[in-house]
Amino acid sequence: MSGQTRLGSVTWRAWTRTLPVLAVSPPTAAEARLARVPTTLTGEVERITYESEATSFRVVRVGQVEGKGSVVLVGVFPAVGTGTRVRATGDYVVDSRHGEQFKVATLVPVAPDTLVGLEKYLSSGVIKGIGPAYAKRIVQAFGTETLDVLDNDPGRLHRVSGLGAKRAESIQRAWASQRVMSNVMVLLSTHGASPALAARIVDKYGDRAAQVVQQSPYRLAMEVRGVGFKSADKMAKSLGIAGDHPERAQAGVMHVLGELSDQGHVMSDRPSLVERASQMLEVDAGHVEAAVDALWASGRVVVEDDLVFTAKLHQAESSVAGHLDRLLEAPATELEGLDAAIASFERHANVALAPLQREAIEAAAKRKVVVITGGPGTGKTTIVRAVLSVLDKSGLRVALSAPTGRAAKRLAEATAHEATTIHRLLEFEPRTRSFQRNDERPLDADALIVDEASMVDISLADALLGAVGSAARVVIVGDADQLPSVGPGAFLRDVIASGVVPTVRLDEIFRQASESGIVANAHHILRGEKPEGSDAPEGDFFVIPRSDPVEAAMLIRELVTRRIPQRFGLNPRDDVQVLTPMHRGPAGTIALNATLQEALNPSAACITHRGVKLGIDDKVMQTRNDYEREVFNGDVGVVRAVDVREKTITVRFDENRLVDYEESDLDVLTLAYATSIHKSQGSEYPAVVVPLLTAHFVMLSRNLLYTAVTRAKRLCCLVADPRALGVALGETRREDRMSKLADRLRAAGRA
Repeated sequence: MSGQTRLGSVTWRAWTRTLPVLAVSPPTAAEARLARVPTTLTGEVERITYESEATSFRVVRVGQVEGKGSVVLVGVFPAVGTGTRVRATGDYVVDSRHGEQFKVATLVPVAPDTLVGLEKYLSSGVIKGIGPAYAKRIVQAFGTETLDVLDNDPGRLHRVSGLGAKRAESIQRAWASQRVMSNVMVLLSTHGASPALAARIVDKYGDRAAQVVQQSPYRLAMEVRGVGFKSADKMAKSLGIAGDHPERAQAGVMHVLGELSDQGHVMSDRPSLVERASQMLEVDAGHVEAAVDALWASGRVVVEDDLVFTAKLHQAESSVAGHLDRLLEAPATELEGLDAAIASFERHANVALAPLQREAIEAAAKRKVVVITGGPGTGKTTIVRAVLSVLDKSGLRVALSAPTGRAAKRLAEATAHEATTIHRLLEFEPRTRSFQRNDERPLDADALIVDEASMVDISLADALLGAVGSAARVVIVGDADQLPSVGPGAFLRDVIASGVVPTVRLDEIFRQASESGIVANAHHILRGEKPEGSDAPEGDFFVIPRSDPVEAAMLIRELVTRRIPQRFGLNPRDDVQVLTPMHRGPAGTIALNATLQEALNPSAACITHRGVKLGIDDKVMQTRNDYEREVFNGDVGVVRAVDVREKTITVRFDENRLVDYEESDLDVLTLAYATSIHKSQGSEYPAVVVPLLTAHFVMLSRNLLYTAVTRAKRLCCLVADPRALGVALGETRREDRMSKLADRLRAAGRA
């Protein structure tokens, strides 16, 4: 906007001088109390008296307002055209110069897209008595008058077909109780936000939720879990907020850092971050540089040596280094009778430990922190059992833990000792999303053994190590050659690479394991050598060449549904798992799940959610951590019940644990006949089938293939294009991650 905007014969500066009480500012205590019971009015815009594109401050006259006739609305709200029907919440104020006005907290144009949002909101279950069918009928019955009817004349609801007097009264009471936040709910529903997300926003900002949504929507992306940058950006554009607004640049920087975190990186170098964010936002690099500085000043990011971290990840990485240094510096208690304890284990387990295995056990008994790493067939499980036996004999309380339920279950079976997930060990509290075990209330254990440590991300490592008392010892076990954690960081690799933590790397493959084609080929792959398929029917590792993705998909269907079950006696759903590098394409998870579902479970009673059918006996996977239900990202279960009318399903995880899902929860479930290799970490399957094609080029790497092969216990089938296989074997840097943990550990060790 230019320096002055004309308002008839009054300049903008003169107008704003007469309206000091209308400046946007944090509410006083009195205003906050009044805001809890705002007035709602509905009317039609008659005249736009003033509006500023720069600030979105507007003065409009609205007519046809019940009991008032015509009202002047003032405040910061979206642009509206003459003739538009609007619904506003706020309070009447009296200005000394202009008389009575309505100070707007939030305003929603009652347009077709608003009615779509209203229908979503009403059908969400947030108002008892209204489901999808009734919500549709109500909106169809009253159209653009729907909000006005609910606000001022809810008695008309009984005219809606099938809506009885009792239900109408129930709806009337529920709407009245929701009215305080109904505008923000409808606004958010219009932009695709779920009622649960809208409720989180209201919980976060309280009486100021509407003001934040309409004046600073980018704050939602930076401050509210579940609001993405794209959603906030869409909302901001509809509210007329400029594309070069400083908050947009800041939210964009946080979004890019979030994307990098999703890819496993703890940080970004500043020039790359600025370039990537400026391209995404389509703004000059200078805007992004200023945004980084503003975020740094506000404490949202940390800039260190021209590297940019989110504050959370910087704190986690720094803390992990500090925790390990604290444990390494504390004196270790010498265990008596170590040789006798090891000899006792050998007798009872009927094994003869190899020199490296014995070295690993002695290190675990003598050091405060030790890492034991090695591939399949190198005896990691035997060492864990031996370490546990030695520590038990010394009277130490030992806790066993792993990142996932599946890995913890395998650990418990292998050791005949209780093992839990890390979240359960740390007593995670879903309501507060925090761990009850921490430095103030450490674990009741003298020693901690953590298995499958390659799956532990930097934040979880921080929480775990922070709960270990300085007198305790920690044994970290894992395969550093597997894919790193799904979350950011490469904890196990970085700890090993630092050279600060004592590490025993097992490299001897024992005789029984060496007879396995799966184990032998896993080590071939690690060395960059071509895996060798078996020619014998009784083999356990097969390589079947296919180059065309469609032909590969057809072969995979044949292998899973007919050949493997017939030859090896395995159940095609429960025992055979397809692991693929990507989601898209004929040999990706989406297409393979559809074809395998059609072949294995074609006529099940099912519901369709976002184009995916979920039916009784379908194999499904949880795709996000749900701490309240104790179901975690990557957990696989089987659908045991479906309610088609209510769109709910029940899934059985493990042997007998049933978990119910409402329609609003179904986004976290996907079919699991085929899953990504990344999602398979920590799991073992009787048989795996792995497509490896040139279409998967961007994902191919040696440790990706290695991870897939080592998921198999009895049988592994590669359906591979020889060219793709060569690319995978030659690529060793695909999963490199940006982090500073190894450097921090070395620096702490020198201090």
